[in-house]
Amino acid sequence: MAQQQADLSNWRTPPFSRWAFSNVEAVIPTVAVPKRPTAGESFTASPVALDDLRLGEVAWQDYLAMTETDALVVLHGDRLVYEFYAPGMAPTTRHILMSASKSVVGLVAGILHEAGRLDVEALISDLVPEIAGTAYRGATIRQLLDMRTGVALSENRMPGTPAGLAYRAAAGWDPPPLGQEPGDLHSFFATLDVPSEPHGGPFSYVSANTDLLAWAIERAAGQDFATLSSEALWQPMGADADAAITIDRKGAPRATGGICATARDFARLGQLVAARGAGIVPAAWIEDMAQNGDREAWRTGEFAYFGIPEMRYRSGWYVPAAGTVFAMGIHDQYLFVDLSNRIVLAKLSAGRVPIEPRAVGLVFAAMQAVKERLLG
Repeated sequence: MAQQQADLSNWRTPPFSRWAFSNVEAVIPTVAVPKRPTAGESFTASPVALDDLRLGEVAWQDYLAMTETDALVVLHGDRLVYEFYAPGMAPTTRHILMSASKSVVGLVAGILHEAGRLDVEALISDLVPEIAGTAYRGATIRQLLDMRTGVALSENRMPGTPAGLAYRAAAGWDPPPLGQEPGDLHSFFATLDVPSEPHGGPFSYVSANTDLLAWAIERAAGQDFATLSSEALWQPMGADADAAITIDRKGAPRATGGICATARDFARLGQLVAARGAGIVPAAWIEDMAQNGDREAWRTGEFAYFGIPEMRYRSGWYVPAAGTVFAMGIHDQYLFVDLSNRIVLAKLSAGRVPIEPRAVGLVFAAMQAVKERLLG
């Protein structure tokens, strides 16, 4: 029934989301991010028992159920040590990454930067002059990557506002406001009329930043984002399956949250980071992600309630402590990478609410419990 009734008005709410998150192309237009024509790189299976783990008072299987886990993959080095798939899911099933997509965009930006095709210190308006008269005037590509523009489009402040509704409809994720024609992302940015504070200040989570970043990347590289991502990242890393990305009515990608991938390929992205880029993403970019980012910007920013004083945000990745980075998306999408021990945990879910504090705490506990089991 949820399959039959899922549409733009409800696909992110239960019970429709459980089916829709792994069948996004049936609800929203997408474009493929192709893998190599030949078979993907296979993992070496080396199973480790995790089902008996406990996260405090919560048993492992209860954790998977209570957070509506669709798939969970754990890698240790080059070994596949654990896989879980809910009914209806399989290793070949694509699932939306939500805002963990931002971390994928960050890796693509790093590849282009190293190749001299993208100057991350350049003004956005140098690449996208259409936004020169908007609140993004004077902001840099680096500030988009690190969520440090002063544009008043914060996820916490804009829901229900005219700008917030227009943005969601422009991306093609929501029906257009009543009586209005569907928008598109490029027109949204070119006509954006919201206040702005000085750029380069506190961390401010603005999803639109990454959609604008994708537009700038396309201009810098002279290719559409899906093709570029395929050639620069998806094919070289040996993905098992094509990825996909949602697009607006004119074909612009929703890079901030619309990437869809299998759980194994999501984990493979983490493996790439754990291997310091594996010659695909520049090692210096991975090192910069892990070591840099502004602690004060985080401490004074809108996610300070995480309660991790040393947290930073760099190039689309969260950095909670030395040697660990993670990607995160609403409804409990996570990609944790322990760089020191090359442990990766990839979790795809259909969590019933966008952010549930207990679920956030439990995924940190899950990563710690997995690490302790693997390292003995």
